[in-house]
Amino acid sequence: MSSAATTAPSVDKVDGFTRKSVRKAKQKRAQSSSQFRSQDKPIELVQLPLLKDVSAQEQPELFLKKLQQCCILFDFMDTLSDLKMKEYKRSTLNELVDYVTLSRGYLTEQTYPEVVKMVSCNIFRTLPPSDSNEFDPEEDEPTLEASWPHLQLVYEFFIRFLESQEFQPSVAKKYIDQKFLLQLLELFDSEDPRERDCLKTVLHRIYGKFLGLRAFIRKQINNIFLCFVYETEHFNGVAELLEILGSIINGFALPLKAEHKQFLVKVLLPLHTVKSLSLFHAQLAYCIVQFLEKDPTLTEPVIRGLLKFWPKTCSQKEVMFLGELEEILDVIEPTQFVKIQELLFKQIARCVSSPHFQVAERALYYWNNEYIMSLIEENSSVILPIMFANLYRISKEHWNSAISALIYNVLKAFMEMNSALFDELAANYKSDRQRERKKDKEREDLWRKLEDLELRRGIQNSDGVIAT
Repeated sequence: MSSAATTAPSVDKVDGFTRKSVRKAKQKRAQSSSQFRSQDKPIELVQLPLLKDVSAQEQPELFLKKLQQCCILFDFMDTLSDLKMKEYKRSTLNELVDYVTLSRGYLTEQTYPEVVKMVSCNIFRTLPPSDSNEFDPEEDEPTLEASWPHLQLVYEFFIRFLESQEFQPSVAKKYIDQKFLLQLLELFDSEDPRERDCLKTVLHRIYGKFLGLRAFIRKQINNIFLCFVYETEHFNGVAELLEILGSIINGFALPLKAEHKQFLVKVLLPLHTVKSLSLFHAQLAYCIVQFLEKDPTLTEPVIRGLLKFWPKTCSQKEVMFLGELEEILDVIEPTQFVKIQELLFKQIARCVSSPHFQVAERALYYWNNEYIMSLIEENSSVILPIMFANLYRISKEHWNSAISALIYNVLKAFMEMNSALFDELAANYKSDRQRERKKDKEREDLWRKLEDLELRRGIQNSDGVIAT
């Protein structure tokens, strides 16, 4: 055996090393989502007196000093470093939260830049890259922010600051500007759901306070969604941004602007195409319904869009689409229903025929909805012919007894709605089936004759005579 062969590591050892490395990498990843620069020396902060222990005249200056102290960052990856100073900063942040909640007269003009600077120093950071091949948001636990003991209090302080009765947007707009908002929106990609929840509240407060930034916020959310759909298919904060949009859409003035309608058709509807739809589908469906309640004339393009993006191979997404369609039908106006009923019920008929029982079951549940039933009854002459053949066939053939029972109930409901049409369709269906069976028999007879003829020709070629 050669020396190279004796010194080369075995495949098992290489694989073992690889697996060990992957485990270590994942373990490290689960512990922290952002890295702060390590300090060469221990951090020492001068401990300041409590705000409540100084006179009212001294409090504003002391407040600013405490804000400046809280700009110092600690390395939370090293759990044993600077413990005393970490605790001091945490208690100072708690004190600042209480101070902005309870105090009056502290918001001078020089306070605003210091507050924004402190918040920016703490929350704005580079998030670690999320490898979509490793992390599955539907299956894996999210990475939690190691510095959350401080970050949580910084977010709470900023929210209380924005909600203060003394807060003046005209002064704050110099510091809470477009650059600040772009950095804030980037943080929505944080894997920590606690941080995204805080960011949602912060952005909602800013949207409510700063009228001049509203169009910019909507435009940037629009850009995030377009990038998510057509480029990356990865962004952790889609659900939270949609929640904010839900309340924004609810406040739109009528008639809706063209840009809002375009956002619905060009941005919200394509969100249905991504693989991770289940993570934000409830919030997306809410936004869609909000638009339709504002402007019923949007119903037709929305339903056509959903049918265009209807999943072909994913039963889980089909169930979600059916649930969203029912929410839309709950608020649809009868005049709009007439425009889309044929296209819609052709798709529902296909779903009822699905071999996946959950898809068929979800479609059949439409007949338990009183409002949808009233719409079907008013238009039974159109809907019943579309649905009948599939319902009748599946009632005899479906493998799941629960689905067969539901279809029986639907057929019974149709029979009660329009018995004459039902009988006519039943008779036509039976005669069509008889014709099909007759054609099948004729086809089988023809093939049998052809086989006999081929056999006779084969005998003639081998013997030279036709056997009698």
